[in-house]
Amino acid sequence: MATIVNNPGPERVVEVDKSDSSGWAVAIIILIVVIVVGFIYFTRHGAPAPAPAQPGANINVTLPAPTGTST
Repeated sequence: MATIVNNPGPERVVEVDKSDSSGWAVAIIILIVVIVVGFIYFTRHGAPAPAPAQPGANINVTLPAPTGTST
């Protein structure tokens, strides 16, 4: 059998100083750093450039037949 004792202590009140905005400054600095690092990574390791077209190369495309009327 278990014995449960509930002795609530005095109520604690925690005051938070809301006039300090250093948290916002740190968050904005981190956001700017992430954007800059992402931009640098993308410019150096982004999508590869397409291969240059060979002279005289043909690109064959099959277009569907038009449906309906057009003005």
